[in-house]
Amino acid sequence: QAQLVESGGGLVQPGGSLRLSCTTSGTIFSFNAMGWYRQAPGNERELLARITIGDSTNYADSVKGRFTISRDNAKNTVYLQMNSLKPEDTAVYYCNSVPARVDYWGQGTQVTVSS
Repeated sequence: QAQLVESGGGLVQPGGSLRLSCTTSGTIFSFNAMGWYRQAPGNERELLARITIGDSTNYADSVKGRFTISRDNAKNTVYLQMNSLKPEDTAVYYCNSVPARVDYWGQGTQVTVSS
């Protein structure tokens, strides 16, 4: 099973920032577009941001202008910089390839936005 390890979540006040990291194997990282997903209680998992091998990015409307995805090829790591966080951003955040593979899902990292 592939190893994708997410980190960087936590509790933050509305308007605050967090940076998530996802470290994975070179095989996954080098040959796939990568994405950040999230799942809030009672909701389906949704794709928030995508970055291609060539560093082209796309964002869901709900996070556009607030979140930034990036990748460090030397470290096989994908980042998600989250600014201006809102309570509705509370969820478990995951990384995966795009399109996602079932065998790539990791444990995720919890982000809670609350005062």
